[in-house]
Amino acid sequence: MSKKRQSSQYDKIFKENIEAVIPSIIKNLLKILVVSSEELPDDIQHTKERKPDVLKKVTDENGNTFILQIEFQVADEPEMVYRMGDYYLMLERKYNIPVEQYVIFIGTGLPKMPTKLITKRMSFEFSLIAFSTLDYHIFLNSDKPEEIILGILADFSQDKPEKAVKNIIQRIEETTEGDFALSRYFQQLRILAQLRNLDFLIDHLMLSITEFFKEERDPFYIRGEKKAQEKFVSYLLREGNRTVQQIAEIAEVSTDFVKSIQEKLRGE
Repeated sequence: MSKKRQSSQYDKIFKENIEAVIPSIIKNLLKILVVSSEELPDDIQHTKERKPDVLKKVTDENGNTFILQIEFQVADEPEMVYRMGDYYLMLERKYNIPVEQYVIFIGTGLPKMPTKLITKRMSFEFSLIAFSTLDYHIFLNSDKPEEIILGILADFSQDKPEKAVKNIIQRIEETTEGDFALSRYFQQLRILAQLRNLDFLIDHLMLSITEFFKEERDPFYIRGEKKAQEKFVSYLLREGNRTVQQIAEIAEVSTDFVKSIQEKLRGE
């Protein structure tokens, strides 16, 4: 799959869930306690192709009123500072009140994009938050599945990936009503997990712990069961700290299956 298509998938997920997750993101990530807010039209530009992901006029608990702009970014874009600078000038000119800008990076690792632009004539800076530095419990403790799935992009802290992913899947099940919605959130989770190369864990754990997929109502995941098991066993073998028997028990497969994967890895 091309990077452009992948990026469009991630954008689609955030656009679908934006209204549900934005209040929590503003409160828990940006540390802004909103007293009142209103949506602003995103047609602030006429010559630019992109539109702001989130654009609101906000009044906080201290009575400060300002324009809040949030951008979700997958790529570590070196020229992001120029794009944010464009937005800043247009917003400042149109509304004539303070502007607060945040870029929330959901890509892999820590972003290296410049956040400051200083020249002889001007000085500009925006705030940058990397999802990978956030504690995933912030999202795990939510009652909204749209927020819970974002935990897959955060820091698992002291939890091993398999435990963290299992916790996320179980919380999605606990907070979702209806098979259609559950299937939708699981699919979104799997897509976001690709950013952390954890989609194989999603496949395996969905098939092993979720009643939804145990009942074989989703052919897409059932067809991928063996492939998911192979990837999961390969992951455990590469960790190198478990016996064949232990891996077989964790992955719920036979020891012969683990040994066959072990042989494949030795031949690579």
